[in-house]
Amino acid sequence: MTQSFQALVVDQTQDGEVQAEVRSLETGSLPAGEVLIRVAYSSINYKDGLAARKDGNIVKAYPFVPGIDCSGTVVSSEDNRFREGQAVLVTGYGFGVSQFGGFSEYARVPADWVVPLPDGLTPREAMIYGTAGFTAALSLHRLEQNGVTPDQGKVLVTGATGGVGGAAIALLGKRGYHIVASSGKAEAHDYLKALGAAEVISRDEVYDGAESIRPLGKQLWQAAIDPVGGKPLASLLSQVAYNGSVAVSGLTAGTKLPTTVLPFILRGVSLLGIDSVFCPYETRVAIWKRLGSDWKPERLEQLVEREIRLADLPNALEDILAARSQGRTLVRVAD
Repeated sequence: MTQSFQALVVDQTQDGEVQAEVRSLETGSLPAGEVLIRVAYSSINYKDGLAARKDGNIVKAYPFVPGIDCSGTVVSSEDNRFREGQAVLVTGYGFGVSQFGGFSEYARVPADWVVPLPDGLTPREAMIYGTAGFTAALSLHRLEQNGVTPDQGKVLVTGATGGVGGAAIALLGKRGYHIVASSGKAEAHDYLKALGAAEVISRDEVYDGAESIRPLGKQLWQAAIDPVGGKPLASLLSQVAYNGSVAVSGLTAGTKLPTTVLPFILRGVSLLGIDSVFCPYETRVAIWKRLGSDWKPERLEQLVEREIRLADLPNALEDILAARSQGRTLVRVAD
């Protein structure tokens, strides 16, 4: 049976411009997949903002429904791992990139992309984390796999008011780390300290904008979670202590990394690449379970800046690209 529903559709006009608007679609227009989900919540991530831009290099074919994560309930499933009415979530893979995503009242996806909603999380809480929170959790997981512990020194979080940065602070705080948050927003200090940061510094204290970056500087951090990349990451690497680790997951400051091998061969620094898109399913499920249990911050709600509806998405997507957001923007899809 075909069902009509609302979705945010990104489309290309005849003159080559890209526009985003809410349209009516039918479930028959959804891509192939074994699981049909009635979406309850999604969230806004940096990649979603790029998907709504002409030069975002995310969307390959129009019209398209963005949204790289969602939570909701199973409407129907051709896979016996999932049943009608089961609460689930989806992040990563091609969701919202090569296949219609979560800014939609219905989503159809391959069963291998679907994660059962873990005990301890509501659909709304799952999207307070969303892809950004899962990326932060995967960063923490990799750091601890590499030997990082709370008693070894300070952990720096860059891009601290963004989705990954804020979630990283909350998760690190739950684990008992001494967190230093780096942000370009002076007005965000109270917010970052409420999340769990012991110290807040300006981003200029990590990278002062100089063209020439010293290959080795003062050893300040035992570890860092960096969703920024670019020159700030190169500068950060020069400040990591002996045998320290940096988990990098983003590129808001660019893709080029103008550094040298010296931090790696003279200080034994580890640069850990974080890919939340194709993270193995078993690891994905295990981390989501921890996000609903021992890693869950007591004040998870503090990560939320606002909750919006589908109609509010075009302006909100512009906000995240312009760095006008502080914390998470939830998208309430279903009533």
